[in-house]
Amino acid sequence: MSVPALSIPDSTVGFLRDGYAFISSRCDRLGTDAFRTRIAGRPVICMRGAEAARLFYDGNRFTRAGALPPNTVRLLQDRGSVQTLDGEAHRHRKAMFMSLMTVDSLDWLVEIFEQTWHSYEGLWRQFGRIVLHHQIRKVLTKTACEWAGIPLQEPEVTERAREFSMMIDQAGSFGPANWYALLKRRGTEKWARSVVDGVRDGTVRPPEGSALATIADYRDEDGGLLSADAATVELLNVLRPIVAVARFIVFAAVALEQHAGWKERFASGEQVNLEPFAQEVRRYFPYFPAVGGTATEGFSFGGSRFEAGTWVLLDLYGTNHHSGIRENPETFSPERFHDWDNNPYTLVPQGAGIVDESHRCPGERITVELIKKATQLLSTTDFTVPAQDLTFSLDRIPAVPNSGFVLQAPGYRKSST
Repeated sequence: MSVPALSIPDSTVGFLRDGYAFISSRCDRLGTDAFRTRIAGRPVICMRGAEAARLFYDGNRFTRAGALPPNTVRLLQDRGSVQTLDGEAHRHRKAMFMSLMTVDSLDWLVEIFEQTWHSYEGLWRQFGRIVLHHQIRKVLTKTACEWAGIPLQEPEVTERAREFSMMIDQAGSFGPANWYALLKRRGTEKWARSVVDGVRDGTVRPPEGSALATIADYRDEDGGLLSADAATVELLNVLRPIVAVARFIVFAAVALEQHAGWKERFASGEQVNLEPFAQEVRRYFPYFPAVGGTATEGFSFGGSRFEAGTWVLLDLYGTNHHSGIRENPETFSPERFHDWDNNPYTLVPQGAGIVDESHRCPGERITVELIKKATQLLSTTDFTVPAQDLTFSLDRIPAVPNSGFVLQAPGYRKSST
């Protein structure tokens, strides 16, 4: 089957208008899982589904270089990061990140997160009413830095949380807001660079095995220390994604509110369904819309020829909602993960493939464990959920509930002044 082309000359406006739904809505209309179009004048093949995910992530058919807008890459990954590398360089650098993902290390991260959550609860009670999306970013910033070996004082937590949040919020934007986020990132890089330099000159002594110690001392495939610039980028690539889990935690809160039966079960102490619930949150709610790649060589797929240099967008959100993969994909149902076979190409909120062998995010297990712990904490809190707008728009990238999810402390009374 050849890949059909859209009839319009360029889909930039449609992509910006439809966001997460752009690729799937057109695939549904055409009765296909792939189509050709242009975005920003550049020819692109848009794809969805498990086989497309396998094609995209298995082997070395695609490079991430030049596959996303430069300002998006600059905010989320930056030049020289693990996600921009290919082949042996990527595998070697990826091993550094995977060394941080031991069971003991993840348990320690979750313990820090829980302690930090509780330490903030007193302040939230004083506020009386909080926006969870704003506050959980501070919790995650403090958690990430402490786990990485960089304890922060409270004023700095607020500053770093704001900077990390701008990197995430503005990655899908264009114009002044994006430029300002890039400007603020320079300050974050300066801070991270000073921390790395401190380890290397002996004035900073992080715990052995921490992310900071591992990155500062890491030697690349050529046996040399990472450059200070590369080490700075990779340190931020540990911290920022942990802060980005805030969106999943907020969406978990939405799911608990809209499906109260699950909240009651978790409040009673049930744990067996925490994993299926967390995975369904990751599947059902929007996170990354798509991932881009450029073909490194020519190959055939689905009856069509892909030449070297072909730009491809893999629809992550659409693959998670593909009716050919899951029954009733628009229904929130954690039960669907009771007998899931762990297929790495059918659940792709943060990318597809085998994590040790591809560009799949090495921190997915961190995401799942933090969602699970947050789900427990949200299910047992005595904060209430006032009436608010919990809807979200698929044309907003990245998406978040319109209210940010408001929580209200017991006894709170709105001031009449």
